[in-house]
Amino acid sequence: RAEIEYDVDIVDEDIQAIQKSSWYCEYWIRSVVESGSILFSQSGEPWKLRLFLYDGSFLDIYYSITGKYSYHWDRRLVDGKIYRHDNAPHQKWKSISGFPKHFHDGSDVVVVPSQIPDDPEMAIRDFLQFAIRCLTAE
Repeated sequence: RAEIEYDVDIVDEDIQAIQKSSWYCEYWIRSVVESGSILFSQSGEPWKLRLFLYDGSFLDIYYSITGKYSYHWDRRLVDGKIYRHDNAPHQKWKSISGFPKHFHDGSDVVVVPSQIPDDPEMAIRDFLQFAIRCLTAE
């Protein structure tokens, strides 16, 4: 079972949100996580949670108190694929149903409507369950 190391004090809402995400992730995917850490921006602000999985891939989980989010599973070093739900308002995806919410399905250029819940905890749970289903099917 992986233990996620915390090297910061919980001092603001962003850190609390990331820490809560890490606890939630640890609960849901204990069997596939090797390690994890909180990543920081160049300015020293907490940025996102990164979880390293047993197959060599990693998950990045980012959401802000303003509602921006990205749930990203990077498998490029494993099989060349990425999976990401996010709500970045890229104009090239404005025709996607539910814009700006969308899902990168295996590639940065294969984009379909995202069915992930709007509630962050539910969204994280659904995304982690997606990763677990994929990993256990291999």
